[in-house]
Amino acid sequence: MAIRILTVEDDERIRTAVKLALEDEGWTVAEAENGEDALALFSQTPADVVLIDIMLPDIDGFEVCRAIRRASDVPIVMVTARDDTHDVVAGLEAGADDYLTKPFAPKELSARIRALLRRVRTADPSSPQLRFGDLEIAPDQGVVRRAGTEVHLTKTEFKLLVELATSPGKVFSRENLLDKVWGYDYFADGRLVDVHVRRLRTKVEVDPANPRHVVTVRGLGYKLQP
Repeated sequence: MAIRILTVEDDERIRTAVKLALEDEGWTVAEAENGEDALALFSQTPADVVLIDIMLPDIDGFEVCRAIRRASDVPIVMVTARDDTHDVVAGLEAGADDYLTKPFAPKELSARIRALLRRVRTADPSSPQLRFGDLEIAPDQGVVRRAGTEVHLTKTEFKLLVELATSPGKVFSRENLLDKVWGYDYFADGRLVDVHVRRLRTKVEVDPANPRHVVTVRGLGYKLQP
């Protein structure tokens, strides 16, 4: 089946340029100029990747992202007109997997989407179940349980946790994780890693402020405590 991309952008010129660039990659593109239309379109025909502009005329991009995330773990890219730390972090906290700052090159957008599409929920079928105290990870099933209760993770959160868990005790730098989890072979923003670690902790830790499993190694990165 063709890959379907939903792009949510109120500026017609940008929306058209994005559509042409994505269709050049062979992908099917659905367009929405506001949040209400985006949510209706997604409800009717879910997309494989969603691009959401933060500044929309009715429901802002953050709320659109949160609404889609409540219903689906589809990869989401937030698009912002400024490289503002607050906007970037707020978008990631709302559930986005990545972000892009306008203006961006079509090749960069396509590369980001290809990286997101390569990210699958399951790992190697031969991967054994991993257990760390009350935390149980089944990479082959795409399942995580804490104290016997299944925990819902997005594709990115799941891949991040599996990457850490398959090498317990090993310290991963932000650059390592950007490469292994996001699939970026170029410089990207370490905030992607930090915010996803924070979100992951809220789901797998009993006390996210004092993590037992996903811990910070100051000045170096993150590891999963065996």
